[in-house]
Amino acid sequence: MNEIHKAPCQKLLAVFAHPDDETFICGGTLAKYSSEGVDITLVSATRGEMGRRMGNPPFLNRETIPAVREMELRRACDSLGIRHLIFLDIRDKTVEFTDEALLTDRIAALISEVEPDVVLTFHERLGGHPDHCAIGKVTTAAFERTECRGSLYFITFGDMMEQPERYGFTHQDVVKIDVHDHLEAKLSAFRDHRCQTEMDEWVWKEDQEALARFGRYEYLLKGSQRL
Repeated sequence: MNEIHKAPCQKLLAVFAHPDDETFICGGTLAKYSSEGVDITLVSATRGEMGRRMGNPPFLNRETIPAVREMELRRACDSLGIRHLIFLDIRDKTVEFTDEALLTDRIAALISEVEPDVVLTFHERLGGHPDHCAIGKVTTAAFERTECRGSLYFITFGDMMEQPERYGFTHQDVVKIDVHDHLEAKLSAFRDHRCQTEMDEWVWKEDQEALARFGRYEYLLKGSQRL
């Protein structure tokens, strides 16, 4: 299966933790669906102000990094075709300590407002970073609470879901999305996140060499599907 919604998908809501999650993990998927006319709303819980990368050579500090990462995210949204961006204004690295009930309420309200056909977020166990797992947990709870008629999917890292059995899943749980035609947009978004990618020399090589570093597919795990 390589589509994320049985009926035509018109609206997609992505709820992530940091600027760059949308690009580094599922940039090809978002670019693909935006190119097909899907109206995408991105929620970033934080502005990534506790990130360790400050540019190469460093040009940021703890005071300046939030505004710059917001600006870079807005540029990446343009590259990927994301039309709407919302910040929850939670401090980076503290999502797991935020009042869970209140945060679930906020995200449930957003789901009810946007009425998405698809919700993307992190899996609460496979997210890796504590902020990722926490935002995935509350988004899943919010989705289950609402009357949203769409489908819930979890983003995953790289090609880990080529072998889903290692993580307690089957191939029937996985959506494999061919993003080959949208890798240029993904690379552009990588470069938009300048302070995070300047240390990665491959990102700034000639386009064809840089593009060769990307895989052809991105993988989602199926969550709740109501249609």
